[in-house]
Amino acid sequence: MKIGFTGTMSVGKTTLVNALKELSEFKNYNFATERSKYLRDLGIPLNTDSTLKGQTIFLAERCSELLHTNIITDRTVIDVMAFTACAESIDAYHKMHFEEYASKFIEDYDWVFYVSPVGVSIEDNNVRTTNAKYRNEIDETIKYLCSHNLDKIRNFGIVSGPIEDRIKQIKFYLGL
Repeated sequence: MKIGFTGTMSVGKTTLVNALKELSEFKNYNFATERSKYLRDLGIPLNTDSTLKGQTIFLAERCSELLHTNIITDRTVIDVMAFTACAESIDAYHKMHFEEYASKFIEDYDWVFYVSPVGVSIEDNNVRTTNAKYRNEIDETIKYLCSHNLDKIRNFGIVSGPIEDRIKQIKFYLGL
């Protein structure tokens, strides 16, 4: 099964994936978590400075995760689409075509879980931006992309609250 978490920055997606990694129900899964610092250190612009080349690398990362049989990842192609849509240096023409192309990979996920930012403070990890307006813009874009690609999403769930509640919600959705 291929499980992806989508959501704006600093909502606890990586924390959630790391918590699931500790559970016996997910012992046969591969886990993919945040690589932003590594990519930034390679010189790939992040956040509002993102470029078409950078977003293409992020998309390739998400697609490489989808080659696994059992994967749980803290990012999806929907996240890449949202950051591309909000990038200041990418023109509208390229944004539109990138979104059209990237959306073809959404159907590879068995489950997409949207992680709500409600009640979660922005954490500064020295990589992501702490700009609340930008965080909200990404969140609204992710919600828009999810709603406009529901025909491609096999199974969709929304998780919120403290980590323990999120884990219970995920187990419920998955029938565990």
